[in-house]
Amino acid sequence: MARNSIPVEIRKDPLTGRSARICHFMKLQWEKPDLKALVAGTEEKCPFCPKNVMNVTPCFSEDLLSDGRMTLDDLVLFPNLAPYDQIGAVATLGADHYIPMTEIGARRIAKGFKLAMRFFEKIHRTGHPESVYQIANWNYMPPAGSSIIHPHLQVFVTSDPPNLLREELCAAKIYFEKNRSNYWEDLIEHEMAHNERFLGTIGRTVWLTSFAPMGVAGDVMGVVRGVRSTLELSDKDLSDLAQGLTQAMAAYDRMGIYSFNMNFFPGASGDDFARFHILFSPRTYFNPVLGTPDVAALRNLFNESVCMAFPEEINTMLKNFF
Repeated sequence: MARNSIPVEIRKDPLTGRSARICHFMKLQWEKPDLKALVAGTEEKCPFCPKNVMNVTPCFSEDLLSDGRMTLDDLVLFPNLAPYDQIGAVATLGADHYIPMTEIGARRIAKGFKLAMRFFEKIHRTGHPESVYQIANWNYMPPAGSSIIHPHLQVFVTSDPPNLLREELCAAKIYFEKNRSNYWEDLIEHEMAHNERFLGTIGRTVWLTSFAPMGVAGDVMGVVRGVRSTLELSDKDLSDLAQGLTQAMAAYDRMGIYSFNMNFFPGASGDDFARFHILFSPRTYFNPVLGTPDVAALRNLFNESVCMAFPEEINTMLKNFF
């Protein structure tokens, strides 16, 4: 019954003003479940495994993809049965049904990104009006919202950017018009100079921990300097992004985290105020026995994110991996 005080900090994202609460300061360490037991038997009816993928997945119409699907070695891209927009696809990350997070590998991820890029470019060449923002999402394992164990990307094009992307683009445009400089380039210079949240550089991609994170264990951001839209990414950029993601995965694996979300945040072609970036956000259960998710009323209904440690402390836990 001794009196105690618990610090709480409310942060504002420097671009959008979105608030995030840093609270509780629990130890960032989780106990992994028996993952082999979790995935056991899930491959039997998996629609993404080699014995099923070409038989049970749908095809695009010929005016979009002449072959209906796209392949790259053992990776397959096909229409999403629950699309987020007019043109939505799923891209499997190969034939293996279950791959532990630290064994996915940069080469496999880069290949998945390359397949997505081929899809984006093909749709863009048709002149489709939805081909404005090219987005890939990744929900890896059940805590991140994945209902299928087999690793895969959700890939779609849209003329209507999702909420946070739209807010970032609007705020970045205002910043550009007011300051005559690019917010993302200024952010990089600031973070590299102060070194509190800077992680490292791979090629022209700069890696940071977010000041006002979305995830309970912080977020890792990779900003590609000089690149505005997804279609401007080079093969080298895709490989560099993949390499950084594997390093983030290795760092969070040390905390007992085995699941994550990853999103592309692109501008449109010609958006000089934008910089393509990705956000990697680890996911976990607060109570794995009960299946208690890390998203509760604050995040779900207020869209108010909660992080369990200072991002600067999280940075020190991740930095050696970069």
